[in-house]
Amino acid sequence: MKRVIVADSSSNVRTLPGVAYAFAPLTVRVDGVDYVDNESLDKQAFLDALEKTKDASTTSCPNIQDWLHAFGDADEVFVVALTSGLSGGYNAAVNAAEHYQESNPGAKVFVLDSKSTGPELELIVEKYAQLIEENLSFEHIVSAIQEYLKRTHLMFSLKKVDNFAKNGRVNPLVAKLASALNIRIVGQASDQGELQVLHKSRGEKNALNQILANMVECGFAGGRTILRHTQNFAAAQKLETLIKERFPECHITIGENEGLCSYYAEPGGLLVGFEAGA
Repeated sequence: MKRVIVADSSSNVRTLPGVAYAFAPLTVRVDGVDYVDNESLDKQAFLDALEKTKDASTTSCPNIQDWLHAFGDADEVFVVALTSGLSGGYNAAVNAAEHYQESNPGAKVFVLDSKSTGPELELIVEKYAQLIEENLSFEHIVSAIQEYLKRTHLMFSLKKVDNFAKNGRVNPLVAKLASALNIRIVGQASDQGELQVLHKSRGEKNALNQILANMVECGFAGGRTILRHTQNFAAAQKLETLIKERFPECHITIGENEGLCSYYAEPGGLLVGFEAGA
């Protein structure tokens, strides 16, 4: 029996050693140029284009064919998608799953709406892999991953919100003032899968302390944590130090955001996926 884990590129996961894995890329269009969020993306050129443009940029989610290509010829497919609150990728994945099962009698596909992005999806992908390695049944894996999603969360700190301003989601004056006053936007992925602002912190130190405080409020007690940054490794290291001072045994991974997450986080941004509870 062939099993595969599939995510979209907002998970930041490109390879997954030891387990069959594939991802469906999102695309960002800037000044008429399509930047596909895959292994070939020149992230620096992409970020430079976003900074230089004065116009709104757009994103496009994986279509049904993109998802079907990622499914390959697996007997069982376990999918996690970028929150349906920000993208139509989840609905496309559901439609692809229906088509795949109709075309492949006996095949099984489960699609999870992460209600999140970035490192929280990465935690889900890791959990899928663990459950598959335990050789559990399809139904057991589906049930376990739905329960696991109740324990995972996403926090973020944004140094810049220029892309949001250009796309009409943030007042341009607010974006300029935030930059001039060294304000960090601290927030979380809400239960509805939307990016929810919690605090406006003056300076990075305050923002990092606020992130940890909110993690603890969500029930964090030293669970698995993934830190993904956009050109801000120093901030990720500082947050790692803060977490380990309080939870010395915490397992933390630090890495860079890929294309789609860099688009949302922008240079200086930090995304934090973590497990709450036991």
